[in-house]
Amino acid sequence: MAMEKPYVLGVDFGSDSVRALILDIRSGAPVGEATAFYPRWKAGLYCNAARRQFRQHPLDYHEAFTQAVRGACDLVGVEISQQISALSVDTTGSTPCPVDENGTPLALLEEFSQDPDAMFHLWKDHTAVEEAEEITAQFRSGATDYTQFQGTYSSEWFWAKILHTVRRSPAIRARAATWVEHCDYMANLLAGTTALDQMCRCSCAAGHKAYWHSAWGGLPDAACLEALDPYLGKVHRSFLRAPVPCTTVVGTLTPEWAARLGLSTEVCIACGSFDAHAGAVGAGVKAGTMVVNLGTSAVNMLIEKAEHLSGGFSYLAGQAEDSIVPGYVGIETSQAAFGDTYAWLKRLLLWPLAHLPLSWSEEARQEVLAQADAAMLPALQAAAQALPPCSSPVALDWLNGRRYPYNRDDAVSTITGLNLSTDAPMLYQSLVEATAFGQKQIISQLLEHGVTIQNIIAVGGIAQKSDYVMQVLSDVLQFPIQVYPITQACAYGAAIYAAVAAGHFSTIEAAQKTICRPCQRVYRPNAALAAIYNAQYKRYRHLACTMDPILLQDKETT
Repeated sequence: MAMEKPYVLGVDFGSDSVRALILDIRSGAPVGEATAFYPRWKAGLYCNAARRQFRQHPLDYHEAFTQAVRGACDLVGVEISQQISALSVDTTGSTPCPVDENGTPLALLEEFSQDPDAMFHLWKDHTAVEEAEEITAQFRSGATDYTQFQGTYSSEWFWAKILHTVRRSPAIRARAATWVEHCDYMANLLAGTTALDQMCRCSCAAGHKAYWHSAWGGLPDAACLEALDPYLGKVHRSFLRAPVPCTTVVGTLTPEWAARLGLSTEVCIACGSFDAHAGAVGAGVKAGTMVVNLGTSAVNMLIEKAEHLSGGFSYLAGQAEDSIVPGYVGIETSQAAFGDTYAWLKRLLLWPLAHLPLSWSEEARQEVLAQADAAMLPALQAAAQALPPCSSPVALDWLNGRRYPYNRDDAVSTITGLNLSTDAPMLYQSLVEATAFGQKQIISQLLEHGVTIQNIIAVGGIAQKSDYVMQVLSDVLQFPIQVYPITQACAYGAAIYAAVAAGHFSTIEAAQKTICRPCQRVYRPNAALAAIYNAQYKRYRHLACTMDPILLQDKETT
């Protein structure tokens, strides 16, 4: 297929770093990629884990984005980089930021440059738990139940973070003209459309996090929001345009950013997206195929035509129009901690090396600590793999709250069945099984509600690296799990959005046929373990219902 400027650029903003990938759309092959880390975030600035506050400075995004794109372009050379026709970004979400009337993040203004409240509120920031509860109650109090498609409002999401921040910061309230999601900010920044009357917002963020829906003609009613705080009405009025799908063209690269990146001003800028959604597209999501992104958290994504969906499962998953793939309802559900669950145990076990007053030099301590850090999880995995299944305590996968079913950001984990013989591999096994049981609860209940799941494709670091976790997951679900062979599925998906926006393909489905790669590794369930895992799953469910009786509402409870 001969085409003019046959390269596109997909850029994935993760929690820690930016990945830039240049794709040849004729073959679907990546020709150059580079990664850059956020320097301020890496130094631990503007965060307070004890308060569950996680903020990122916009300069981290600017600098790391530039470094990553430049790095990828340097690898392929000028001849190819000047043939890049389109660029799309994906980011974490909900990660909003207060901006002024020009769309400039307040943290880029001198008076707010060191104020965490003026920065991007990262997806895992949980400072707004109380506000989320208020919003849920308000959204359910009137004639329209605004939670009917997304369920209980989360402290991780748009309105809760805004409400919390403007209540505690009069200066932010006075200066911020509106708030913008990270994915929308980057797309508008690159296209020069940050002003409120030009700003483009994507369907993914507006639908899943701000509760935009055609059933009530847009955002929740302004009067409903103003009953919580008049400032929310101001933000409501700043949505001057309806949100658009991620394949929509925002504009072309500004001269300033073209010079900074070494690209042409003719590069088409596509509307932004969320990272997990881009990852689903990059892995080949389609109706009937669930893509699950297994990383620090787990995000499960499906698409379906609206007419094929029944209501009644907002407690289990969120639904948004034109989310993930235009023309479909995007279905998203998740676990707040997946890999983070295993990382917690690793930190616990490494504590003595980091803090005991040992007679080592600091250099020797750091060297041993680094070796132990790298070896800990592989060693635990090898030891746990040798154990009989379900030989360990029963744990809950709620170490960072619970998103689904029945969102509760303040939910806490528990482990039961400990005794003097319990060792670290047993604890690790119990945590791996807990994360798998969390997936089973979500997936089995989606199936009960008539959602079609014919295939499961896993992406993300854990899917790529941990045979043990993936096999346990397959055995617990009693379902084959395909592993997508590309490590940068999110950047791949962003590149697909860019290719469709630039007109290289008429639809995402057409682009996927050329660009997506077949899965070669499949984890198949061991039928002999089904009864063992079902018995342990019942113990997991009993423990979950004991810790939170609202789960007794689930039909599956035994």
